[in-house]
Amino acid sequence: MTQSLADLSEQMLDAARKAGADAADAIAIDGTSLSITVRNGALEQADRSEGITAGLRVLVGQRQACVSSSDTAPSTLAEMAERAVAMANEAPDDPHIGLAEADQLATQTDTSTLELFDPSEEPDPAALQEDATRAEAAALKNKGISQVQSAAAGYNSRRIHLAATNGFSAGFARTDRGLSCVAISGTGTEMERDYDFDSRVFQSDLRDAAEIGALAAARAVERSGARKPGTGAFPVLFDERIANSLIGSLLQAANGAAIARGSSWLRDAVGEQVLPKALSLIEDPHRPRVTGSRLFDAEGLPTQRRAIVENGILTGWTLDLANARKLGLESTANAGGSPGAPPSPSLSNVSLTQGTQTRDDLINEMGTGLLVTSMIGSTINPNTGDYSRGASGFWVENGEITYPVNECTVAGNLRDMLKTIVPANDARTHLSRVVPSLLVEGLTLAGD
Repeated sequence: MTQSLADLSEQMLDAARKAGADAADAIAIDGTSLSITVRNGALEQADRSEGITAGLRVLVGQRQACVSSSDTAPSTLAEMAERAVAMANEAPDDPHIGLAEADQLATQTDTSTLELFDPSEEPDPAALQEDATRAEAAALKNKGISQVQSAAAGYNSRRIHLAATNGFSAGFARTDRGLSCVAISGTGTEMERDYDFDSRVFQSDLRDAAEIGALAAARAVERSGARKPGTGAFPVLFDERIANSLIGSLLQAANGAAIARGSSWLRDAVGEQVLPKALSLIEDPHRPRVTGSRLFDAEGLPTQRRAIVENGILTGWTLDLANARKLGLESTANAGGSPGAPPSPSLSNVSLTQGTQTRDDLINEMGTGLLVTSMIGSTINPNTGDYSRGASGFWVENGEITYPVNECTVAGNLRDMLKTIVPANDARTHLSRVVPSLLVEGLTLAGD
């Protein structure tokens, strides 16, 4: 590409002004994605995509419209801007939209300190295939494995630039490298599957392919002979791999867009206890080598560390500018953006306070109950927090894992559940969401 993303963004802003926009912001993304899947030692699928996407939001008075295109020719940008202005003229007034003021904008925009981009060469497809093949071969070494459903390796690289008519202009680059394996034990109706994966910003940090395949296989074999558990009220331990989904429900309910709509079970909960008093939920957008890190949000505001929940107390909402204005509050610099859509609240990196006990300690402590390692489906009432999800994992008796279980449902109310959680100390600290295994008391379990 001969044209820089900064120049492309400015061209979109110029086109918007000429088309009659009062204000505008633009996003330009240059991305490459490569994925390889193997099966039975041979290449099954190879995908590669690359290209530029240009997104433009125009504001005409208190009306807005968004458009995007993968064609960046000057004539196309001009047509895109004209179309956006025409759409905005037909849109309803929204008194809350608008760009940030100049004195609100981030002044530190050099993201190199966050180490979000691996400068090494893009991996050769043959190298990705070799990694996936090694993961599959390691899984098949386990005699309890009947087949490997998939083994895949992938690479993504993105360069992004944001600009607006308020003077903001900054860009950053990200890479990520992933490897996964899904193994199956048993045959016919007795098949059970499990997985392992790793994803990192830097290739050098990625776990070994053979380790990932072997662990996926071991997990699948442990699930052999799974059956339904009984029905009743029992403690449930959410394994670290899926505990983030539980905390994610709290984060979703604290999203400013949900609060502004009035469709959140936390809508009146600021200042109230939502977690045990010893626990805090911290957003830190400045962690190096973590995919969610960022120095500024999609509206150009500087990001900062903040406590979403502090010592069990909910401190506030996750906000962009528009939703903050609707609620009479200040933005928390959490605007996320994408081509063709206006900004909306989104989180960067979040960590829950870890406990002092291991997962095994919590299994021993729970006595009789369910260790959940996988979940499917989701029924969550956004207004009440009533929660119901399909689950599988292991039955625990007298503090010991006794047999694998499947085809059961766990249910409760999130407001009550989250106040009783007991965290383990096993969270993976390189993830964007650092959440350990979580023990929850008294959930309803539906099995046989």
